[in-house]
Formats: sequence, structure tokens, C-alpha cells
Amino acid sequence: MPICRFAAEPPQGGLPADETLKAEFLAACLRIETDPDDPELGEAGEITWFPDRTWSGRTYVPATARTSTGLELFGYVSFAPGDEPSELYAFADYTPDVADDHPEWRMDISQEVIGSWRGDNGDVAAMTLIWGVPFERRGRMVSALLGETAVDETTLVGDHFTLLAPDDYGGEYLSVVLQDAAGNELLRESLYEDE
Repeated sequence: MPICRFAAEPPQGGLPADETLKAEFLAACLRIETDPDDPELGEAGEITWFPDRTWSGRTYVPATARTSTGLELFGYVSFAPGDEPSELYAFADYTPDVADDHPEWRMDISQEVIGSWRGDNGDVAAMTLIWGVPFERRGRMVSALLGETAVDETTLVGDHFTLLAPDDYGGEYLSVVLQDAAGNELLRESLYEDE
């Protein structure tokens, strides 16, 4: 099955200033509309930034933050890379499902579709930005598998990772695999809850 693999660039540096990233992300958080059944959004706490990934002429810097009401904000700031980063855009959403309430979780993963890749026979893959933290501390490498095909891979930065990979293509879906330093699989998580 022809599919784009390892299409994203690893972190390259040249990010906007921390204050700019924070201001863009918080501005996106202010645009969030909450579900009436959920608590008020509250105030954003400390922002956790994840390694950047560049694809199709834009760099994406994912982020998460807990709020004063116990929700989790997640999203990214993107920009056109260059000597001076430009064309900044930020996306943010929230979830009431947080890792503290789910001791069964083996990874805390966020994802967002940021584009598409067109393949054979009109099939279109959802290019998906994936970021998170594994709770297994022996991990060193994280891979995105479309079915059983590796489509992106990165090393952990501290305990954080960011991947950018095609999803929902040819009847196959993404899972995230954590490996140790020897390449042994430690755990695998689907992006889909019903699996």
C-alpha cells in the first residue's frame, strides 16, 4: 500500500519566543466553546510544551495545560518557519478526561488532524499530529504505526514525544508504540478508544 512515511521533519529550532507561543496558545484557549454538561473552563495553569514537528511548510508546537476546574487544555501553535517565524496560528480544545482519573491509561495522548494526503484510488489519509507522555519509564523511542507499517518515529525528549503521521488510510488506523533502547516493544496504544 503506497503511503507517505516519515514525512515530517524532526525539531529544527528557530521557534518563536516563549512569550509569543504562550500568548498564541492562550488566545486560542479563549475561543473554546465548552459543552454545557462540563464544568466551566477555568483559568489555564502552567503550559507543557512538546517537541515541534514540521510538515508541508508549517511547524507545529503542541501543548497541554490543566485548568483551575480540573479540565485539560490541548492544542498547538503553528507557524511558517524561516529566519523570523511568521503566519502564526493556534488551535486549542479541552477534555474532561485527564490521566489522574484513569489509572488504567498507559500513555496520555492528544491528537489533532492538521491536513490530508491523497493516495491511490481516491483514498485520503488524515495527517495527524500526535503528542503525549508514556507512563512506562523504560521507553526511549516512540513510533506511529498505520496498521503494522511504521509511518513516523521519534526519540523521547525527557518524557515527551510528538509524531506526525497519516491515519485512517486503506482501512488501517494509527497506534502509538513505545520501545526501549534495544527496540523492544513496551506498550502499544490505539488512537481509538473502542479498540
